[in-house]
Amino acid sequence: MLTVDAVWIDRERVLLVRRGRPPFAGRWALPGGFVEPTETVEAAVLRELREETGLVARIRALIGVYSGPDRDPRGPTASVAFEIGGRARPPQGADDAAEATWRPLREARRLAFDHDRILRDALRARRRGRPQRRLRRARRGRSPGER
Repeated sequence: MLTVDAVWIDRERVLLVRRGRPPFAGRWALPGGFVEPTETVEAAVLRELREETGLVARIRALIGVYSGPDRDPRGPTASVAFEIGGRARPPQGADDAAEATWRPLREARRLAFDHDRILRDALRARRRGRPQRRLRRARRGRSPGER
């Protein structure tokens, strides 16, 4: 299964959603979800963000691909995590997110799945001043890197 996760850091806070469904119901997580068969991972992360928080953003960088065999109790998944950004407005939890909010970074702990690791990797890249891989705009519906 292929999933996406969105990391939106604004000042000293991060956008999180409280999961409304299993697995990890009630736990905080990064916005994200499954990629539909007809979409790119870039389109999926922006769709999931909009569905779960009501917010619109743009992709800033690729954080990484996470594929630990035990990252999701439903079975093997690989997740593509993106740093996103835009105008930080108040979010509203919707779809399978029971709640959405901006949380102080220091309180973003014990997140669902492997989201602690994803957030830690995003913060580490920011601190080092080493940008993650910047993404080019896709042309004609193709993902960056496709030829």
